[in-house]
Amino acid sequence: MYSIIVVPPPTTEDEGKGTGTQYRLAPGERLVFGRSVPGGGLRIGHDGVSRRAGEIAAHGTFWTLSNLSAHQTYVVENPEGAGEHIKVAPGRLDAPVPFEFSRIVLPAAGDLLPVEVWAPRHDYLRGEDGADGEPTAPAFSVDRTKRYFAVLAALCEPRLRGAPHAPLPTMDQVVERLRPAWPAASRTSVQWNIDYLAVKLRLKPGPETAEPGPRLNGKKESLVSLALRFDLVREDDLVVLAAPSGQVRR
Repeated sequence: MYSIIVVPPPTTEDEGKGTGTQYRLAPGERLVFGRSVPGGGLRIGHDGVSRRAGEIAAHGTFWTLSNLSAHQTYVVENPEGAGEHIKVAPGRLDAPVPFEFSRIVLPAAGDLLPVEVWAPRHDYLRGEDGADGEPTAPAFSVDRTKRYFAVLAALCEPRLRGAPHAPLPTMDQVVERLRPAWPAASRTSVQWNIDYLAVKLRLKPGPETAEPGPRLNGKKESLVSLALRFDLVREDDLVVLAAPSGQVRR
């Protein structure tokens, strides 16, 4: 059973034919890629790519990347991760890649060649048989039916829509975005919910324990960064922004 799918950079031959060649690797299998590789490898016909540029190895639910080039650093991007990426230095062997959907970016004489790698296999723990005692408290407790969650979703939306470095919406833009589900939304009510989120997600202490001092800078940026890093808001959560009035409330 394969666990890793590798999609080579598109070529002129692929135009008009839909998806090109795919390489499917079972756990334990390896795929060498480069300008000149043995039969069965992934050949990338570009003069800027090393003859043996790298190697992908399948390990069940994840994969590793070896950078066999002498001078080029490779970047592995997470297209769904709001700018998440890792760098694999020249000569690094078997660097583990944690992303389900990945894009290896190969610098090649002024071009950036993408090699996509998919890791669709998921393994999960089947319950907690024999566990005793109280259940573990969640790290972040959010209620997706509340208005504060709709505010958080509106803040995260630009970066969830595929623009990882998009500027955050202004207060007026958040208010306008919330109007379909929350007609009475205002700058004051949105700011109240942002302040509440900062306390709820422990970005700052509550008013009864807060020490005097300057206002927390970058509150919206901190909230969005935390929410996206720990998947508190996902793209499918954005439906709360279009829900009929009355479904999302504080």
